[in-house]
Amino acid sequence: MNARNKLLILAETPGTYASLIQELGFKDLEVISCQKAEEAAPHVKACDIILGEPRRIAPLLKTAENLKWVQSTFAGIEPLMDPSLRRDYVLTNVRGMFGPLMSGYVFAYVLASERHLFETHENQKKRRWQEMPYRPLASRLMGICGVGSIGRHLARTARHFEMGVWGFKRSKEKVPGVDRVFTREDFEEFLATPDYIVITLPETPETRHLFDDHAFQCMSPSATLINVGRGPVVSEDALIRALYAKRIRAAVLDVFETEPLPEDSPLWEAPNLLITPHNAAVSFPDRGVQIFAENYRRFLEGQPFQYVVDFGKGY
Repeated sequence: MNARNKLLILAETPGTYASLIQELGFKDLEVISCQKAEEAAPHVKACDIILGEPRRIAPLLKTAENLKWVQSTFAGIEPLMDPSLRRDYVLTNVRGMFGPLMSGYVFAYVLASERHLFETHENQKKRRWQEMPYRPLASRLMGICGVGSIGRHLARTARHFEMGVWGFKRSKEKVPGVDRVFTREDFEEFLATPDYIVITLPETPETRHLFDDHAFQCMSPSATLINVGRGPVVSEDALIRALYAKRIRAAVLDVFETEPLPEDSPLWEAPNLLITPHNAAVSFPDRGVQIFAENYRRFLEGQPFQYVVDFGKGY
C-alpha cells in the first residue's frame, strides 16, 4: 500500500521524533528519518512534508519537488528566510512552546541579581557573614522587547512577582499584562526607564543591530540587558563599549552574532556579562511532535495551520 503522505524528518535525534510520531498511529503516513542532508537527499523528492531543523532543511528545498509543508522544530527559522530560497510551501514553527522555558531562564538571572546570589556565594567561599540588602521585585520595571508568545509569557511571570511591565512591538495595540506599549517611534522612551530589558525579537532586517551605541546610551545606567531572542539584534561591539563605559549595569546573553561564540571573542572578558551557550529554551521532541500532530490533522482536513510563518515579515 502506498502512503498518502511522506514525511521526512531531519534533526539531531531523528529517531526520537520518528518513534513519537509512529506512536500516534497516523494511517497512510510514511516516515523517513535522517540526521544529515546527504542521507535525506535520495528521499526528499518524494516527500510532501518535512519536519526538522531549518539549517538542515534549507539545502534540500530545491530538490523537494512535492513539498507542501515544512514544520520547523525550532521557533527561529532564519535559514529558511534566505531570499534565494523558494517560498511556495507552508512553513510553520513551534513558537508556542518556549514561553515557560524562557521565563525560567530570564527570572533565574533576575532573581540571582536582585538577591545577590553570586556575591553571597563568593562570601560563603570566604566564610564571610555579610548581609545583602535587596529590593522587592514589585519595585522593578521590566521592558520586554518583542511581545509575541514568549514575551507575553514573560509578562505574565513578571506580573506574578508584581513587577511593572512595558512592551515594545510593531504596533500600539494593547497586550494583556503590559502596562505600556511602545513602537519604533518612541523606542528611546521605552529604553530609558526599565531595570531589565529582555529581548525576545526575531532576526529581521528591521531588528538587526536595533541595540546599537545610541540604544545603549538611551538605557538607564542601572539597567540589565537580557537577550534570549536572536544574536544579531544586538551589536556586540556596541554592547562591549557600553559595558566598559558602565553605560548599563550588566548583560546576560544566550544568543550571539556568531555561534558557537569564537574563543577569541572579546565578549568572554567583557565586565558584568554572563554568557550561556544558546540553551535558554531547547526544543524537546515530545512537545514538538504534539504541535506537528495537531498541524498534521489540520493538513489532512484542509484547515488553517497553527504557528504559520509569514515569509514577508520573517517570523
